[in-house]
Amino acid sequence: MNRKVVQALAETISKHVEHFNKNEAECLIQEFNVLTGKPTNSGRAVHGLDRGKFISVLHNTFGLTDDMITGRVFRTFDKDNDGIVSVKEWIEGLSVFLRGTLEEQIKYCFSVYDLNGDNAISREEMFHMLKNSLIRQPSEEDPDEGIKDLVEIVLKKMDYDHDGKASFEDFKKAVKDENLLLEAFGTCLPDSRVI
Repeated sequence: MNRKVVQALAETISKHVEHFNKNEAECLIQEFNVLTGKPTNSGRAVHGLDRGKFISVLHNTFGLTDDMITGRVFRTFDKDNDGIVSVKEWIEGLSVFLRGTLEEQIKYCFSVYDLNGDNAISREEMFHMLKNSLIRQPSEEDPDEGIKDLVEIVLKKMDYDHDGKASFEDFKKAVKDENLLLEAFGTCLPDSRVI
């Protein structure tokens, strides 16, 4: 992209994205172009970040390493579900990812944790995320039992309406009561040192 196209795109995007000004949007567009600038094996340039490149950025730049969570972060950024994160999706996603308000980050984290998209985090979803993120000890006879116990503890903290799952409202209330619960099921936001 030439400089004028980048500037025009940055102007347009910065009007819709709350946490980045025009200059910052321009820098993010340039970084996006660096990340996507290499042609694919077929020789065609891809106009976005595919899942592999995106997850590589999460690993290398932001230190996110849980494959289940990074896959969900990709799906959260990819708003149109076309398998590619466009420059607009990239900047909109980074706006919340890097500088979002607590309210925005609650919505984002909930979206990452709601594995099946039914607007609730079930026991099964909690179990899969915690099982994936916890380190197993070789001496444990049945680590799944410990994870099930942990799920029950988390549900007691989050399930305000006592329906056996954490709805968005349950999750929001729990996080507002205790901010550490924002990333209760795995790290899906960058560490403040990385930002």
